[in-house]
Amino acid sequence: SSLTSLILPAGLERIGYHVFYGCTNLEYIVIPSSVSWVGSFTFYNCSKLQSIDIPKGIENIGDKFFYNCSKLTSVDIPKNVESIGQYAFYGCSGLTGITIPEGVTSIGSSAFADCSSLSSLEIGNSVTSIGDSAFDECTSLTMVTIPDNVTSLGNYVFSNCDNLKSVIIGDGVTNIGERAFSYCYE
Repeated sequence: SSLTSLILPAGLERIGYHVFYGCTNLEYIVIPSSVSWVGSFTFYNCSKLQSIDIPKGIENIGDKFFYNCSKLTSVDIPKNVESIGQYAFYGCSGLTGITIPEGVTSIGSSAFADCSSLSSLEIGNSVTSIGDSAFDECTSLTMVTIPDNVTSLGNYVFSNCDNLKSVIIGDGVTNIGERAFSYCYE
């Protein structure tokens, strides 16, 4: 695909599944604030996408939403978002920091896996579950605090986080999955 930039029209309300799937040269996109729903796989393998403003009306970041957007360096997740889907940010190796705001209740399996430059992570207090391998291979993470409202940490949730030195687990956690912190060594 030769598409490098795109400005979507004001008044647009929905963006379907797979709309920009495989637009490997897409670097820049403007999504109007009127958009309230975006389907899964929307920016799948848009490997040159550098930044994006997610409209404030979005309630869910779907499965594989930004899958392998390796040039993406930052994303502001709006406060209306309630869930982050499976593999949503998988392979976003340029992503250096993420704040998961109050309102998000679940982080899907492998949601941020293989985000190798992710060094800053803030998890909002409304999160109750963190899925399997959600932060697997986040090799730049050095510290994580799990809020008190989280009750479940999935299998392999922080495995292969080579530089993880400090983890504070909140009082609400009742289940830690298999190999949750395996291969966390320097």
